[in-house]
Amino acid sequence: MDPHGGVHAHEESHAQGQVHGHSPLGGHAHGDFALSGHMQAVLQGAVVASGLLVAAEIIAGTLAGSLAVVSDGVHNLSDMPALLISWYAVRMAERPPTPEKTFGYHRAGILAAFTNALLLVGVALSLFYAAIGRLLAPVLVHTGVMIWMSLLALGVNGGITLALVRGQRDLNLRSILIHNAGDALSNIGILLGAVLIGWTGAGWIDPLLGMGIGALVLWSSVGILRESSHILLEGLPREIQLENVARAMLGVEGVQEVHDIHIWTLGTDLLALSCHIRIPDMHMEESEKILAGVREILAHDFRITHTTIQFERAGLPVSAEFIMPAPFKAP
Repeated sequence: MDPHGGVHAHEESHAQGQVHGHSPLGGHAHGDFALSGHMQAVLQGAVVASGLLVAAEIIAGTLAGSLAVVSDGVHNLSDMPALLISWYAVRMAERPPTPEKTFGYHRAGILAAFTNALLLVGVALSLFYAAIGRLLAPVLVHTGVMIWMSLLALGVNGGITLALVRGQRDLNLRSILIHNAGDALSNIGILLGAVLIGWTGAGWIDPLLGMGIGALVLWSSVGILRESSHILLEGLPREIQLENVARAMLGVEGVQEVHDIHIWTLGTDLLALSCHIRIPDMHMEESEKILAGVREILAHDFRITHTTIQFERAGLPVSAEFIMPAPFKAP
């Protein structure tokens, strides 16, 4: 019982299939370690493959006079720091909590996604600038080189995309997956563009493709920026409505009021909640049954597995402090 008449209960529950380990600090290590190990190997291979592809595209694109191929090479060059950051984030997310990082490093992947998206915005703007310059001063393009390089890049980017599918629920890995899927689509566009240039001789198609790749990069990066910044600002998870969570808790027998609810994302597939719940005056053993019921509903219906719940005795005066959101009461 706290000085204000509240009973504080801090509990965690974990969905099936997750690794649950206790650290000496009483914290928890979450994550599918087999999946993380697989993804680390995929990211390491992707770094090597992307590095070789970047060198080939920039050299071949320069020799062929193709801005589209060079743009794709520059685009793939941005994959290098992105892949390295993501690989490092996957490793960091496995580390247990410390006295300074009591929640562990679950946010490392989110921060990596945010950083990668900022890099992509810069890449997109540079591609627009180069494409406009090429439209004003057209250059003869060697379509044969465009075709062969687009096929090579399509194989590399398509392979990386397929290898990352298993990790797509992680925002960090999904940012890389979307990035490489966009690369694969741009490679198809370059291939089709090369064929059209060969048929029509229209040189403006090449810089237009460069602008299209830039637009694709910008579109994907803005979406990742929006989602990662929402998580970093402790926003309500997109798939959850606050009122639905409160109504579900009020459905547990003994819960009379729920207020001061906060729900946020700690890391991939790890949602947290804190709230105050008013219950009748009862023995602690009975209140534990209410707590278990609330935890079960939160985990089963909303996948919220890290909970901090403060019980307050019904009948006490409402606190004069600001409450967010307004209390939800049982009918």
